[in-house]
Amino acid sequence: MSFEPRQGAIRALQLTSGREATYLAAFVLARTGDSSRSRALINDLDKRFPENTSVQFSYLPTLRALSALNSGDPSKAVELLEVATPNETGAPQVSGTIGVGALYPIYVRGEAYLAAHQGAEAAAEFRKVLDHRGIVISDPIGALAHLQLARALAMSGDKTRAKTAYQDFLTLWKDADPDIPILKQAKAEYAKLN
Repeated sequence: MSFEPRQGAIRALQLTSGREATYLAAFVLARTGDSSRSRALINDLDKRFPENTSVQFSYLPTLRALSALNSGDPSKAVELLEVATPNETGAPQVSGTIGVGALYPIYVRGEAYLAAHQGAEAAAEFRKVLDHRGIVISDPIGALAHLQLARALAMSGDKTRAKTAYQDFLTLWKDADPDIPILKQAKAEYAKLN
């Protein structure tokens, strides 16, 4: 049985309409290209939680930045995330999903810098994620930050440190299904550095 993230997000919303479930579903839908559903959830969060600090200064900027990235506008994504900067290393108030969703503004900013071909800036963002593992806990971005850091370092021309970051990612995923597309891609990128 395979897991389809988009369907999982939709099923989660059938079980609860809490702010974290809505945020994570909107995040997944944006990541999987379902912009219209993601936008509807962004609007719902904004309407239902106009005074919630996590929603207004972390969740919404992150989701809007993802939308900008999906539209091919990494500069706009970075701009939208400016509001999250003062509190971005704090863990959002999340009930029942400890660590999930924390540091997403930083991670998405790193992705925006990668999309803008600003490797050094991207690397700095992914290092922030890796430097705060106690906040990320078991969220997938904790592992993916190694891969993104590798890509950022390779983009910056730092082949030696890029190799190390790729090795860190590949070590973390050594027992993963070898057919996972991102793992195959990471192995191919690493092989090109050798």
